[in-house]
Amino acid sequence: MKAIFFDLDDTLLWDEKSVKKAFEETCKYAASFYDFHHDDLEEAVREEARNLYSGYRTYDFTKMIGINPFEGLWGNFGDPGKEFEEMKKIVPQYRQDTWTNGLKKLGIDNPELGKELAERFPEERKNYPFLFEDALPVLDRLKGSYSLVLLTNGSPELQNIKLTLTPELSPYFDEIIISGDHGRGKPDVSIFEHALERINAARSEVLMVGDNLMTDILGAKEAGIKSVWLNRFDKKPEYVTPDYQISSLHELFDLLEK
Repeated sequence: MKAIFFDLDDTLLWDEKSVKKAFEETCKYAASFYDFHHDDLEEAVREEARNLYSGYRTYDFTKMIGINPFEGLWGNFGDPGKEFEEMKKIVPQYRQDTWTNGLKKLGIDNPELGKELAERFPEERKNYPFLFEDALPVLDRLKGSYSLVLLTNGSPELQNIKLTLTPELSPYFDEIIISGDHGRGKPDVSIFEHALERINAARSEVLMVGDNLMTDILGAKEAGIKSVWLNRFDKKPEYVTPDYQISSLHELFDLLEK
């Protein structure tokens, strides 16, 4: 085994927790003006974000690259390319409409507050970067023994912001490959082949470690790369069968010894 490919979001970086905290703080601020529970606004805004996001012409592109609706609520997408340019134009109104419509679901018609919340959420998201506690210790043990590649879906600008907010992470990696730079995201085989070329490794010399069955694991499987599903929260496997399954990154060492 020569190299290990790592996913970023919810594998090393606890993005789900960061987004949850940003919603909590933003919705608590809104609830200070009205009589509702902040969880109710979060639920309404999440639903509205998904509905609006899927209606834009850029939706197929975002699915291909791997950019979810909640990243649209805080990313600016100042990346090169026609589709990113269109997203950059869309997101300010998307954010405002999402929060304003979320408030309306609770019976509150206040576009000014919606605009304020749309501007507040990105700042709250930046305030709460979380890494899983096993990420750095495991990378520290692996560094020097294996080529380490960060293979992540998303907007290059936004993924690099995440890495800037957690500066201790990037130095561990020999290569950082972001789908928005490549043109297609996991599970597309081409991004795995691109990563193999970058480190001059054969498929049999690599492990892919990730939390997402339908991107990390499916993509690795189709590319002929052994996969390790990081199932931290005891989810039930569906559709795709990983080669290995672990609940903590520390379990990687037992696999590597075998």
